[in-house]
Amino acid sequence: MDLKNTSPFFFIALLISVTKALDPSCASQSDGSDDLSIIPTYSKCSPFSPPKTDSLVTTVLNMASKDPARVNYLSTLVAQKTTSAPIASGQQVLNIANYVVQLKVGTPGQLMNMVLDTSNDITWAPCSGCTGCSSTTFSPNSSSTYGSLECSVPECAQARGLSCPATGSTGTNVCFFNQSYGGDSSFSATLVQDALRLGTDVIPKYSFGCINSISGGSVPSQGLLGLGRGSMSLLSQSGSLYSGVFSYCLPSFKSYYFSGSLKLGQPGQPKSIRTTPLLRNPRRPSLYYVNLTGISVGRVLVPISPDVLAFNPNTGAGTIIDSGTVITRFVPPVYTALRDEFRKQVNGTFSSLGAFDTCFSATNEVVAPAITLQFTGLKLTLPLENSLIHSSSGSLACLAMAAAPNNVNSVLNVIANLQQQNLRILFDVANSVVGIARESCN
Repeated sequence: MDLKNTSPFFFIALLISVTKALDPSCASQSDGSDDLSIIPTYSKCSPFSPPKTDSLVTTVLNMASKDPARVNYLSTLVAQKTTSAPIASGQQVLNIANYVVQLKVGTPGQLMNMVLDTSNDITWAPCSGCTGCSSTTFSPNSSSTYGSLECSVPECAQARGLSCPATGSTGTNVCFFNQSYGGDSSFSATLVQDALRLGTDVIPKYSFGCINSISGGSVPSQGLLGLGRGSMSLLSQSGSLYSGVFSYCLPSFKSYYFSGSLKLGQPGQPKSIRTTPLLRNPRRPSLYYVNLTGISVGRVLVPISPDVLAFNPNTGAGTIIDSGTVITRFVPPVYTALRDEFRKQVNGTFSSLGAFDTCFSATNEVVAPAITLQFTGLKLTLPLENSLIHSSSGSLACLAMAAAPNNVNSVLNVIANLQQQNLRILFDVANSVVGIARESCN
């Protein structure tokens, strides 16, 4: 596609329905707009084999079990320095594959279902010949526009974890990287370029990691689409195509048949939407920071010291919006204050269930207070389905939030995907705002 001569209509990716051929119920509940579908990997319409669990709460608990590792990973995302020296991979635990977007790589385009990740910059995909990968891989030999990248290109120093070999033992000067993933997994890859196809849009010479080896079972089987704010992200590599604007609407965990949507570019975004400033933290430049100023439980403003909510560019502290964390995590002083006020208003007997430490009889749900997140210029009152989750028997309701890992790096509050469901979350990097509007994503 000629980007200069393309009409604005095509600056939005076309609707892609990820459906199961034998199940007519698996159709995107589209309003006719040109969106990319977002599919929960555990739904009945997932392009993968959904995990078999007995209940919704078991599914959420299984997914949330890796949240502490992801929050620790987010805390390690400090700014990278350009250097020619090899960069150690470290323990870079990324995320669990909660939502996927369908796109094509190469010429002609090869279909891939990639995990959506707003806190990661680089995109990566398993390539043919990969050891330990699934049967669905990208074939470089089948693409007429494929090319590898050498150590001398700027991208090799810009992407986190990328490095060149210390010696020329391989006989090449290709840019390689290695990462650990999911605590029990790791992968190695080569930095390459090829066409990335989103609906009818084509981004030529898109730089991404071509995975050639995987160890362990946690790496998303068809790769990851990086929607962070760094130089290797989709927003940065698409130039003026999307004008630094995208939004998504995530379907509820209860929605097994319908997909959410990803809108790329300004056309088609909500005309009226409440916004809060988007902050840039130079210590962690890939993350989407917002200014959380307070939390209300019912009509009570929770007493929270301003310093534990404050945005701090020196330490990286503050609040981010993240698509890959399952349940919202607050630093311990914030979560404890919120939880104690919530328990006070419910006034019952409480128990724990997995990551949830505030479970109570579902008969008391009628008195459960609403939780309001207060941002600069915007108040978001969460519906009960975004703040409570029920046990498989339905007898218990649990506050679906938790404390962040209590360690030296625990300075981040993370607004996670369960709390974002059935909301349109708009990221306008060009104008430095985040917008939130209610929308049925199911």
